[in-house]
Amino acid sequence: MQRSELLNQLTATPVFDLAVIGGGATGLGVALDAATRGYKVALFEAHDFAKGTSSRATKLVHGGVRYLAQGNLSLVREALRERAVLLRNAPHIAQALAFVMPSYKWWETPLYGIGLMLYDLLAGRSAIGSTQFLNPQQVLDRLPQVQSGGLRGGVQYWDGQFDDARLALAIARTAQKYGSVVLNYCSVESLRHKDHRLTGLRCKDMESGRVFDVNAQCVINATGVWVDGVRAQDAAESGTKIDPLVKPSQGVHLVVDRSFLSEPYALLVPSTQDGRVLFAVPWLGRVILGTTDTPRDDVPLEPRASDQEVDFILQESARYLTKAPQRSDVLSVWVGLRPLVRPQRSRSGKSKQISREHSILISESGLVTVTGGKWTTYRVMAEEVLQTCLDAGLLAQNGKACLTSDCRLVGTPETDADAMATDQRATTHTLIDAQGPHSYGSEQSLLSKLPGADVWLCQGLSEAMVRFAVRFEYARTVEDVLARRSRLLFTDAQLALRLSDQVASILSSESIQEPQLAAFKAMAQHYLLSGSSQ
Repeated sequence: MQRSELLNQLTATPVFDLAVIGGGATGLGVALDAATRGYKVALFEAHDFAKGTSSRATKLVHGGVRYLAQGNLSLVREALRERAVLLRNAPHIAQALAFVMPSYKWWETPLYGIGLMLYDLLAGRSAIGSTQFLNPQQVLDRLPQVQSGGLRGGVQYWDGQFDDARLALAIARTAQKYGSVVLNYCSVESLRHKDHRLTGLRCKDMESGRVFDVNAQCVINATGVWVDGVRAQDAAESGTKIDPLVKPSQGVHLVVDRSFLSEPYALLVPSTQDGRVLFAVPWLGRVILGTTDTPRDDVPLEPRASDQEVDFILQESARYLTKAPQRSDVLSVWVGLRPLVRPQRSRSGKSKQISREHSILISESGLVTVTGGKWTTYRVMAEEVLQTCLDAGLLAQNGKACLTSDCRLVGTPETDADAMATDQRATTHTLIDAQGPHSYGSEQSLLSKLPGADVWLCQGLSEAMVRFAVRFEYARTVEDVLARRSRLLFTDAQLALRLSDQVASILSSESIQEPQLAAFKAMAQHYLLSGSSQ
């Protein structure tokens, strides 16, 4: 469906059951859940889908080993169950991956091994592989680049990895398939109230400048680290003030060449010198190193890494890798803001603290705010949001239960999804290799029929993929293509810059009037290490 058709569908609907503000993991998950239950849904994203935090994850689908160490077994069990659901419903986007934890102290292997065996036990039937104790040579066979001096052994366990931005697109397209109107580059200018009750939104199409009103029975604020801005708008209508719900935290990731971790295994260091977790994860032909956890008070759309954060990751990586990564080795640096939740109750007393991971609050006007959480549990978060709306009478009961646990996302190959999800040996590790047609799943044949299917701009990106992004994946700008339909900006920022003119030309041939080339070139400088200081 073309953008003009979506806009027409939006204005032709007198009242939506649900209007969602925010096109990240949580908002898209809510839209999909509601649409599969038969509700009329509209979703608005001011920028591009997954532009913020939802495209900047560490690319892991996991139960949360650190929560296991904290004794939060119910949270781990829930996340492990959701890990299996995600691997089953989108095997072309999310796949199993083996992680190795090397041990340099005598007690580390038994301690970590016993903990990870509990991890397997909590997974139950959702397990994707068994924990193994490794001797030093077995560790080196899997991770030849790891430091061998003092190596006493290690532990191997299984979790998942995924392409976060492409998962967001698949959810958006699946929600649209079930009848949702999902629009990127359509901002919510204001909230509309009547008699102190929230009745809808005033929206603006950022391309045409057209402003229109949308009526909705229920409005969901799913704007991540920006939820407090929407909450403040809502509270201003009644002249009240809000207590901030979110305390942002910044996570930095560095991307280097695959020579730093050549085998299809990820490295996990459970406790760095300052107590954080260090990952080295093979992904799309590169290796991701990270991550940091730095509190900050502001919420910029394009956060930047500090020199201290970059140096921390490089120094910690050098402690475990024989080839120590240098600043000159970094191909891209990117930053995500995590919406950490401050525990609180709303003034009306209508609040629901689901877990230490995420919160759902209802304001006096009826605005439903959800924030926190992680990609792995996006689906169950959405289910809890819908149940909260139903319990509060903000959404009419239609007798339909949540269907998303068995909802295959667009592109899922129907024949092998279950095998790929339940047997790691059936996984081809396509997320470890450079992006290519395999990441399109069952839509590979559609991709192959587009002009330029055999014209490669670089490894993993063809002219046809750019056209596919425009025709089927809502892409409107050069950044949309090179940052989120292809992940080139995240894996090699310099290469993305070199290809940006060609991508802009293809977008123009696809009737994109303003592909925002200059804006992309300016923004992409921040993904180069030389441009990453605050």
